[in-house]
Formats: sequence, C-alpha cells, structure tokens
Amino acid sequence: MLNILLVTFPFFALVLAGYVAARRRMLPLEAIPGLNGFVLFFALPCMLYRFGSTTPIAQLLDVSVAGVYLLCGLVMVAFAIVWTMNHRIRWNDASLGALVAAFPNSGFMGVPLLVALLGSAAAGPAILTMLVDMVITSSLCVALSRLDEGEGHGREAMIDAGKKALKGAAANPMPWAILLGAVASYVQFRLPGPVEKTAWLLADAASPVALFTIGAVLARSQIQSSHPMPVNDYLPVALMKLLLHPLLVLAVGLAAREMGVPLDPFALTVIVLVAALPSASNVSLLAERLGADNGRIARIILVTTVVAFFTFSGAVTLLT
Repeated sequence: MLNILLVTFPFFALVLAGYVAARRRMLPLEAIPGLNGFVLFFALPCMLYRFGSTTPIAQLLDVSVAGVYLLCGLVMVAFAIVWTMNHRIRWNDASLGALVAAFPNSGFMGVPLLVALLGSAAAGPAILTMLVDMVITSSLCVALSRLDEGEGHGREAMIDAGKKALKGAAANPMPWAILLGAVASYVQFRLPGPVEKTAWLLADAASPVALFTIGAVLARSQIQSSHPMPVNDYLPVALMKLLLHPLLVLAVGLAAREMGVPLDPFALTVIVLVAALPSASNVSLLAERLGADNGRIARIILVTTVVAFFTFSGAVTLLT
C-alpha cells in the first residue's frame, strides 16, 4: 500500500498545487482556459498519439473491453438519474450528474497514472475506455439533458443535442489522436526524428500540466459557485463514482469471463481501475455550457478527486 501511495501521491499533489494556486490567485482565473487549451489541443493529443502508436492494435480494438465498459457506463447513467431526480433536480441536472458518476478522469489523470502503476500495457484498455466515454456516454447524457424542454419539443431537442454532442466529439482532438496513433501502430509508422522529438516533448508536458489544470478548474468552480447546497445533492453521486462504478465493472467483467467472453484478466484490472478514478473535470465546463447546476457538478468532482487518493490506492492494492 505504501509503495502504491508513493506512486499516486505526486499525481494528486499536482492537483492540489493547481487548486491552491488558483484559490490564492497565484494563478489568475483568466489563465485557466489557456492552460486547458494547451492540454486539450497540444500536450494531451501528443501523449495519446504516443501511447496509441506504441500499443498493439489489438488492444485498441478489443470489443470485449469496450462492451463491458460501455454496458457498465449505461447502467451507471440510468441508476444515477433514477436515484437523483426529484422536484428540484430535473433532467438537465440529473443527466450531467449521471455523467460525472460514469465518466472518470481517464484522459487528464488515468492514462499516465495507470501506465506509471501497471506499465505501458495499461495504455490500450485505458485509451479504449476514453473513446467510449467521449463518444457514447457523453453524447447520451447531453441528449438526455434536453428532455426538460417539453414533451414534444423535448424529443426534438434531445435528438438535436445528441447530434451536437457527436459533432463536439468529432471536433475534439483527443479521439483523432488516438485514431492516428492506432493507424500508426497498425502500419508501423514512425514520425520523422525532429517531429517525433517535438511531439514527445509535448507529450511529456501533458500529465503535469493536465493535473495542475484539474486543480485550478476545481478551485475556479468552487469560487464561482459557492452557494449553499444539501449534502444529499452531491455526496451520493460521488460515492457512486468511487465505489459503485468500479464494483459494477468488476462484477460484469467477471460474469462476462464466466460466460466465455474473451476478456483478458489484465485488461479487466485496468478498466476496473479506470472506473475507480475520480470524475472527469471537463464535465464541469460542459455543465456550465448547458445551463446545469455547475456548483453541484463541481462539488461532486472535488469530492471524488480528494477521496480518490485513498479509494483508488486501495483499489490498486486489492487488484494488484
């Protein structure tokens, strides 16, 4: 356990550093979008391309991993919506809350952390879960969030929102970086020396800057959305993310193996640990754009990020 904490501590410490920097205004809040842009459009795509291009193509196209993880994500979304909806929390807030219950921080935190813990073989299954979350789970939750707009118009708004979400996923550079990396892996292509060195330098910057940015985004969300809120509005969803999600993936994965699904034990371990990660910080930005209660979403992300230092380390200890 101590050895695992020694590996995970720097990752969570960088999140704390970003939080403190933004909270104390050492980092201006206006600078956070710039950090986000650097990570999203430069550093993280280079890191994902590097992992994709050096990962066997079979790991990036593992239907068993994608199927088990997607099924669990859909169950989490349905369960979170049913559990949280009430006279105050309607489709918009419930759907975005369900997204943070099912969408782990696999891009900014998960891939580099799991590679540090389990080796480079963990990159393939972790990257595959990212594709599932970015393309399917996010699009579904965005579509469901539009159901508040009336019975007739709600369906049209839901379809329109789903299309826009898919367009947004297509405009996201991360899936394309993964796809290009997979193609490079398949054809055994390598970038020209100077280009590769430049891309790899950006890739090396992805993890520390992304983690620092997570902390800064959480601090900004808390500063801007500090209205009082019942604990019941956010704590159950945080517990779903950290406890129910990984347990569900483990149970479904083991059941699938019993039924003869060719799910590799190591890949199952990786996707269970992906599910044990804290909620994705970019859902806060999405909630703000869609008019959901961003204060609630930010609290869920903050709680999962703080508590995951212990729960995630415990999950690694139990599974490895």
